[in-house]
Amino acid sequence: EEYGLNEPFYIQYWKWIRKLITKGDFGISYYWNVKISTVIQSRMAMTLVISISSMMFTYFLAIPIGIYSAVKQYSLGDYLATIVGFIGMATPNFLLGIILLYASYKVTGSPIMGLFSLEYVNAPWNWAKVVDLLKHLIIPTIVIGTAGTCGLIRVMRGQLLDEIKKQYVITARAKGVGAKKLLFKYPVRAALNPIVSTIGWSLTGIFSGSTITAIVLNLQTQGTVLYKALLGQDMYLAG
Repeated sequence: EEYGLNEPFYIQYWKWIRKLITKGDFGISYYWNVKISTVIQSRMAMTLVISISSMMFTYFLAIPIGIYSAVKQYSLGDYLATIVGFIGMATPNFLLGIILLYASYKVTGSPIMGLFSLEYVNAPWNWAKVVDLLKHLIIPTIVIGTAGTCGLIRVMRGQLLDEIKKQYVITARAKGVGAKKLLFKYPVRAALNPIVSTIGWSLTGIFSGSTITAIVLNLQTQGTVLYKALLGQDMYLAG
């Protein structure tokens, strides 16, 4: 009766959605016994940091490789980029995370897990803590970012191949326009338009992919919150 669980599900849902719309109240988390908004706010900053860094890694890696693959079509580099990209796409996030954790253990003597070292978890923000965070972001950024890299490489490659075969490019080349200027001034700009439009679904994929990665790497993000909510049947938070 206190939580309204004795009422039909549609009544429970109506009360919840009414509070959400009118007051911005997501309800109480049964697992943490605090407001859901408090739980979300406590993890949102680090979730955004990881998501943005993963997206930057994906685009900064995929766009240059896609340009190279289009310009050097059917070359050895084009085939290698395709193979590596598809391997990254086919490798599960949790498996890649475990491999990189093992590699970090062999190199540094301890697996780089979480977002901070033990001495910086509760320490106030300073330059040393920022450096420690950046060090711990390397593995989750690579694990989450590589999943979407292959698709963007193929999109960039295909779009640029279409552009460099168009008449305006052929005409400019015939007039003696330099190769770099001809490539980056018009075809690359046009080919980037579909890439920009993929940011929406790429960000969604990063958020969903970060859940498994957060569990494996013990990241204090929304991924672990969602996982614990599902295990604890915390319906408002899991929903």
